[in-house]
Amino acid sequence: MNAKIDILNVILKTERLILRPWNLDDLTDFNEYASVDGVGQMAGWLPHKNIEESREILNMFITHKKTFALEYNGKAIGSLGIEEYDEKVLPEYDEKFGREIGYVLSKDYWGMGLMPEAVKAVIKYLFEDVKLDFIICNHYTDNDRSKRVKEKCGFKNLKLVKIKTQYGADKDKWISVLER
Repeated sequence: MNAKIDILNVILKTERLILRPWNLDDLTDFNEYASVDGVGQMAGWLPHKNIEESREILNMFITHKKTFALEYNGKAIGSLGIEEYDEKVLPEYDEKFGREIGYVLSKDYWGMGLMPEAVKAVIKYLFEDVKLDFIICNHYTDNDRSKRVKEKCGFKNLKLVKIKTQYGADKDKWISVLER
């Protein structure tokens, strides 16, 4: 079952990153990477059309208190959300507490190992501080970068499912799990 999450006062530090709640000062950085073609599509959403769309989503991040900003050298370069997973798809976890993570990184920082570093920090936080029993993470079958992040972090493929993205495309995705 989905556990409650509130990261309002949570700051995680890794060797190169600070994972922290978003704030309105991050709007320019957020829009800079979220408006680039090829970034959002890997996570199932289209590039932001303008700064107002980014502002609306940033306000959601702030209000819902479940999405970390990934800060690198003083700049927000990505996000890592702790989302509710679809309990109907995974009834075998009804008696355990879990959440689903999803992540996006600016194209300018791909290939540097930053996302596995961030995911490992969040895994540690979710297992040690929040006391989750499991974490779900998905990737589209055509997203090799996300697949590699999941492998580096120990996730195991559980189910292959067909879904419709936010922009209407039909895609196959792997649902993967990591258990404490």
